[in-house]
Amino acid sequence: MFTGIVERTGEITDVTDDEGGRRLTVAADLDDLHHGQSIAISGACLTVEEFGDDWFSLFLSAETLDRTYLGELTEGDLVNVERALPADGRFDGHVVQGHVDGTAEVTAIEQIDDDWEFRFAVPEDMERYLVEKGSVTVDGISLTVASLSDEDFGVAVIPATYDITTLSEKSVGDPAHLEVDVVAKYVERLLAADADLTATQTPYAERFDD
Repeated sequence: MFTGIVERTGEITDVTDDEGGRRLTVAADLDDLHHGQSIAISGACLTVEEFGDDWFSLFLSAETLDRTYLGELTEGDLVNVERALPADGRFDGHVVQGHVDGTAEVTAIEQIDDDWEFRFAVPEDMERYLVEKGSVTVDGISLTVASLSDEDFGVAVIPATYDITTLSEKSVGDPAHLEVDVVAKYVERLLAADADLTATQTPYAERFDD
């Protein structure tokens, strides 16, 4: 599990096509790396395969390539990096699984005093999960939905987040990974299951008609 608090950016230093997917090498100064460790790369939960003092490699499966834009990355591109939350760690963002729900296009970027407003198109199958003041993960960053319309949603980005993440590299038209709040998805699933159960039950009064 992650929190959406990006630790740093990493630079793609090598991209290799492999059977069934693609392998990335990322340069990032991180301590306590080990084989099999979960790590979020711009919001996608991946697994550390090999590592050195200031680099690590990851494999992108066909599913990951289909679901994300990571397959479009080339040498020199930057990615957001967050290691999984330790059991005794501080919980500063919100529950982030690293399961990308889809990609959205940046529709507007505006600097407002020291802060920034970013707007993203709302994918049709995700609009019901977005609410004003609710949480959303954008490229692995825990953010709050500041405004919402039928076409897009906006988030406010403080200077610290802008400087430490890849948002400073974004332009209008660029893609971004979205992960909606997992709690909303569970609530939807439970309500749907409850509605199905209710529809199949015999009304209480009819049980005694005979």
